[in-house]
Amino acid sequence: MDTCEGSPLTVTVCAEDGSSTPGGSGSDSGKGGSAGASGAGSSDAPKCTYTLLDPQPPDTNLAVREGKKQGGKGAAYQVNCPETGRIGVVWIPEGAAPAAPAIDPEVLAQRAVDSMKLTGPDVASPRADGRYTVGVPMWLWVNQGEATYGPATASASAGAVTVTATARVTSIRWTMGDGTTVTCAGPGTPYHGSERMVDSPDCGHRYTRISSGQPGERFSLTAASTWTVEWEVTGGGADSGEFTETRDSTVGVRVGEVQVVN
Repeated sequence: MDTCEGSPLTVTVCAEDGSSTPGGSGSDSGKGGSAGASGAGSSDAPKCTYTLLDPQPPDTNLAVREGKKQGGKGAAYQVNCPETGRIGVVWIPEGAAPAAPAIDPEVLAQRAVDSMKLTGPDVASPRADGRYTVGVPMWLWVNQGEATYGPATASASAGAVTVTATARVTSIRWTMGDGTTVTCAGPGTPYHGSERMVDSPDCGHRYTRISSGQPGERFSLTAASTWTVEWEVTGGGADSGEFTETRDSTVGVRVGEVQVVN
């Protein structure tokens, strides 16, 4: 596998495509409920079934949009490749047979994601060197970078097929180390000091006990981001799909209590 020119987060990965001409079963001209199984050609090609979608996806669907650009009539099918776990949507022109791809496009999408070097969240709060207090609102947030939050885009190719994938964080699950978890839909809101003792508007926590007795006298906090990857075939067919990836980061959080001197 060779890596072609591109930036660290926008690269093209090239692979040899040693397959023979892909084959397939009849599609019933786009009018049947199932296009059957396909997998002729290369013995390495994934064995897939194609089922007509009813109702059809809207024109905003990537596969539909790209398929209609090619002109002529056709329909969107759900493609299911049990051997690889691939489930997606593909446009099949009317009268054409669904062809088993020489390589599962989701495999190419995964190669593209691997080239992005995605990491766990860049945790801005809480800080590893901070000292926090029981009962005081803790605002949770992360710094946003291409590799830590997205969006990040990359492409991978095999033969005439190119898949472009875009990854972005859609949620972060904070495991606080005290037996509680907090799931946030976004990066969280930075605390500036003027908010004083109010809770975060979208992503926060209050510890109810101190971290004394924990390893290092700190709670082990883990922030796990869910990356949603949307991909589409940009050469060699109209196909698209989506899958998720998870990355995490760990921070030690020291939590004490207010000492009152009489």
